[in-house]
Amino acid sequence: MQFEPGDRRRVLPRHLRPAAQPETFAYSIRPARAADLPYIREIYNHFVSNSAVTLDERRSSIPYWRDKFALQTRLGLPFLVAVSPSGVLLGYAIAQPWAGKNAYRYTVEDSIYLGPGAGGKGLGAALLQELIDACEHLGIREIVAVISDDGAEASIRLHAKLGFVEAGRMGRVGVKFGRELGTVYMKRALRPTGRRWRLLPSARSH
Repeated sequence: MQFEPGDRRRVLPRHLRPAAQPETFAYSIRPARAADLPYIREIYNHFVSNSAVTLDERRSSIPYWRDKFALQTRLGLPFLVAVSPSGVLLGYAIAQPWAGKNAYRYTVEDSIYLGPGAGGKGLGAALLQELIDACEHLGIREIVAVISDDGAEASIRLHAKLGFVEAGRMGRVGVKFGRELGTVYMKRALRPTGRRWRLLPSARSH
């Protein structure tokens, strides 16, 4: 049956209308690539300029991220990104050396940053779980989070959800935007499935 312009019957009764399909938040997680670095930089710099989530005060550069990417690759440590089906980079997670001494080679520090609109949808937990799995596969034994105590609630909840426990706090150790800031330390013991042999570059001469 065909409706003419102006015919009110063109609007189906509510009970005959198809159900609205909820919007789905789709993404995939994969290792970072060199081509991702400009987008990673922009996500990170947003937090540098607009929040105390990171205590960095200077916006990062592409050479900085190239050096970090090269170090992660050389050490074989995980550097992950989440991308939408259309290829938009939504966030990233990285496990970095905890300290430069060789004795700390089984411990890493995690960092997770999400782009605009990607928060509150489970992506942070998915990235952190993938990072944990990758670290266990490498033979990493401990993973540490250092969280700014300014607006830290969401990050603390995220890490607690994934099995991290608070290991200590340090007050007034940083200053940003004219405010004194502290840090919250959280850690999780891992169950390594592999054996890690690589040495940190700064520790090879000791």
